[in-house]
Amino acid sequence: MLRLLSLLQTHRYWPGSELADRLEVSPRTLRRDVDRLRELGYPVDASRGVAGGYQLQAGAAVPPLLLDDDEAVAIAVGLRTAAAGAVAGFEETSVRALAKVIQLLPPRLRRRIDALRAVTAPGVFGGGPTLDATVLTTLAMACRGEERLRFDYAPREGAASSRYVEPHHLVPIGRRWYLVAWDLDRGDWRSFRVDRLDTPALTGARFRPREIPGGDPAEWLRSRMSRIPARYDVAVLFETPASTVRAMIGHYGTVDEISEVSCRMHMNTDDLGWPVMVVGVLGVPFTIESPEELRTQVRATAETLLRGSAS
Repeated sequence: MLRLLSLLQTHRYWPGSELADRLEVSPRTLRRDVDRLRELGYPVDASRGVAGGYQLQAGAAVPPLLLDDDEAVAIAVGLRTAAAGAVAGFEETSVRALAKVIQLLPPRLRRRIDALRAVTAPGVFGGGPTLDATVLTTLAMACRGEERLRFDYAPREGAASSRYVEPHHLVPIGRRWYLVAWDLDRGDWRSFRVDRLDTPALTGARFRPREIPGGDPAEWLRSRMSRIPARYDVAVLFETPASTVRAMIGHYGTVDEISEVSCRMHMNTDDLGWPVMVVGVLGVPFTIESPEELRTQVRATAETLLRGSAS
């Protein structure tokens, strides 16, 4: 039953024969299990005939979590905030959960959530680019549903173009979101920064996922990014346990333990604002080893704060 529900949540529509093959059951058993899901409150539509199949629809309620309307809206809004980076380390999980929640919400609750988003100024912890969680949700649903996707993309260099891809995975790295996908026009794996991506649209065309080189989309992306030199290679020595620094920076850098009470943070970045904030928030003795530009920016920030506190 859980496998059936999981499959129904990944696609808008499943042909009955394909769904029965995936579950390795007979069409009769499949029909019986669908009836059981309906009894539990899941709105599963069925179409008859040779091309008949099943589709999980948004219902009049939110089954079977037994959430009232306000609770459902609160969960969706909270997940949007976490997906935008307000809670470090929970971005990817929040996007996956948000895709599941949004898919089952009835239209009246989606309108309430959209209204809240329209009048709320989003903020991103650490100064990363602000993203529309609706875009993230669309990309997540395309990845989960194995559905081809079209969007406009503006690379760092060159003109914007339309892309047609088979989305594989969303990966948050360095306060930015990336879509890892097979580019159908170029016949190769590509990564796309989500903040440079515009008007993503689900096409309804499903596909069987290809195996990404190495099997891990995050490691594949990190490997590609490591070939692109960042503007700054940051190294800072802190007089505090490594666990304290790791809890602060999450996956935005690496921390090498020197002793029980000292460690070295490494970070490759194009923006020194993030390491400056880390230094200030930790509030422990530190030594900047590189780059010189970071020393200059820390001093300037400290002088600004001192002037403000003295006024």
